[in-house]
Amino acid sequence: MGATGAGKSRLAVDLAAHFAGVEVVSADSMQVYRGLDVLTNKVPLHEQKGVPHHLLSVIDPSVEFTCRDFRDHAVPIIQEILDRGGLPVIVGGTNFYIQALVSPFLFDDMAQDMQDCTLSDRLDGLGLINDDVGCGYERLKQIDPLAAQRIHPNDHRKIRRYLELYATTGALPSNLFQGETAKKWGRTSNSRFNCCFLWVDADLQVLDNYVNQRVDCMMDAGLLDEVCGISDPDAVYTLGLRQAIGVREFDEFFRQYLTRKESDKDRAVFSTNMLTVHDDQLKRLLDEAVSQLKTNTRRLVRRQRRWLHRLSKDFGWNLHRVDATRAFCCTTGDSWDKEVVEPCADVVKRFLSEDTAGLASTTASDGIGERELWTQYVCEACDKRVLRGAHEWEQHRQGRGHRKRVQRLKQNKSLMRPSES
Repeated sequence: MGATGAGKSRLAVDLAAHFAGVEVVSADSMQVYRGLDVLTNKVPLHEQKGVPHHLLSVIDPSVEFTCRDFRDHAVPIIQEILDRGGLPVIVGGTNFYIQALVSPFLFDDMAQDMQDCTLSDRLDGLGLINDDVGCGYERLKQIDPLAAQRIHPNDHRKIRRYLELYATTGALPSNLFQGETAKKWGRTSNSRFNCCFLWVDADLQVLDNYVNQRVDCMMDAGLLDEVCGISDPDAVYTLGLRQAIGVREFDEFFRQYLTRKESDKDRAVFSTNMLTVHDDQLKRLLDEAVSQLKTNTRRLVRRQRRWLHRLSKDFGWNLHRVDATRAFCCTTGDSWDKEVVEPCADVVKRFLSEDTAGLASTTASDGIGERELWTQYVCEACDKRVLRGAHEWEQHRQGRGHRKRVQRLKQNKSLMRPSES
């Protein structure tokens, strides 16, 4: 387990050198789809080093793949690996997938098991027609203002999911995994399998820098061509593979690029390589899209780390945290093995030998608060723009547009002061 870019997939392959029969089962909500191999950072075949990988590129990119779907696909695969005497290694940053796999109880089951007409009736009773999501956010604000603060008003998929869960369980989404409601869900005491949890982590600034560098490498590796292939002006970005971070961010660039390429008489401004467009506006849109991709990926890192802390604190998961910071910063070839692979291999060896006395949790606390996840900020200087979470607020405050508006407001206030006589 771990945040995006922490090295989970690399570690899984490296562990195969220490243990016989290792097979990797991907728990990544985007890598399960066919397509966008560069953007979703799938492990290339040559880097798999002959280790079998499951649930990579197996689902049609246009369909929805839920936690329940993942569980129903993954459990038989894991059981088959165990029956062969192998060692299944679950790898992924989609913590809800892993939680659904571990726990025999899933809220999706409650919603799925109800008759469609019953769910439709309940949604209608909430003032939300089955296919009408336009008023969903306002209704969610009435039902659960705290949950509404957390999500974007245009995130129709999550809005609908929250309303469905409320309709089928009666629980407020903001309380869904708290108190009595959380007792049966995700608890390792009720685990479907006997699990050893490894958390590959690193200093947040190191992860941020790595994410930025990785995006640049993805751009060089053909990310734009990939996203262009799936780009559609009429696309719904809350369904299937188009939910991936990096698709929506380039939407405006592709709209302008493709429109102008068809209509502009001066084809010299265009190039077969979209990275080298010669139009100032397109360059600006491309730079903004790349910057937004980096920002949104860094936000994902923070969400993933917060949830891992919560799995340890609130759900009692025995997470063995391995700090890979030195391995990221060190240039020597064996630093990864010494700092990450060997400590993790030692944990797994003791786990397999049932030496549980020596397996204390090594989860670190770095001040990440659950409350931050629900905090809403309003920027008065920027027309009451709403920001969600401390990271998004801080990124906004540091942005050039915000700083210019603040400076302009200060100048206007200075001009409005009465002159001293």
